[in-house]
Amino acid sequence: MGQGVCSAIAADPSLDLVAAVDPLMGRDELGPMTRSGPQGDAGSTTRIRVVPGFDALEELQVEVAVDFTTAAAAMENLRWCAAHAVHAVVGTTGFSPAEETEIAALFGAGSANCILAANFAIGAVLMMRFAEMAARYMVGAEIVEMHHGGKLDAPSGTAAATARRIAAAGLGSAGGAVERQSSNTVPASPARGLMEAGGVRVHSVRLEGMLSHQEVIFGAPGQVLSIRHDSLDRSSFMPGVLLAIKAVASRRGLTIGLDSLLDVS
Repeated sequence: MGQGVCSAIAADPSLDLVAAVDPLMGRDELGPMTRSGPQGDAGSTTRIRVVPGFDALEELQVEVAVDFTTAAAAMENLRWCAAHAVHAVVGTTGFSPAEETEIAALFGAGSANCILAANFAIGAVLMMRFAEMAARYMVGAEIVEMHHGGKLDAPSGTAAATARRIAAAGLGSAGGAVERQSSNTVPASPARGLMEAGGVRVHSVRLEGMLSHQEVIFGAPGQVLSIRHDSLDRSSFMPGVLLAIKAVASRRGLTIGLDSLLDVS
């Protein structure tokens, strides 16, 4: 993701990629990176400085930092950003509720803003919104999320966010007299997945060959509704990342998800 984000930023003529942060890289340049010209021509090629940590960014006058790391590393990075008035765009998942509360406080107190999104693919944002819309009219729901074998957190941030949104919408609340047949009626078993918000179970698959996939399956008497999104390449996340980078300065405090940026909230 880091390489993909750097390439996408470098290719956008309205953005300047100042540096990349990687404490493990033994070289001080990343590149070559190609910047698109004003009419979409090949433009110029440049090499990007790699710095060992966020502290090195202060002298570079960074305006926005993009974080795709781990929850533990991201918290330290976000504390630094908030303290140094640097806006943050965050694709890291796995934050605890207490950490999310701290992030909101960090970016509510100063001049820096933060956009935190579980998924930057535009199709995934729409998938979550469509699931939220469907929830009231269906009786039960389960989520199957599938990712590459190197993904550390399970369930994924997208699946957890989807479950919360389904629960908040009121699963089955528009069903009238139809008795809710939720997954809670099935005896507890590891094979039944993790119980998330509102009784929505999540099943996590981690296999090589996959990237990022999620299917939300709704059930009601005599019918099944499936809403699925597949990211087949990391390029699917880049339009959302660029959108967030360009919007974060105007979004006061902490913004969760891309819905408000896409006008689908």
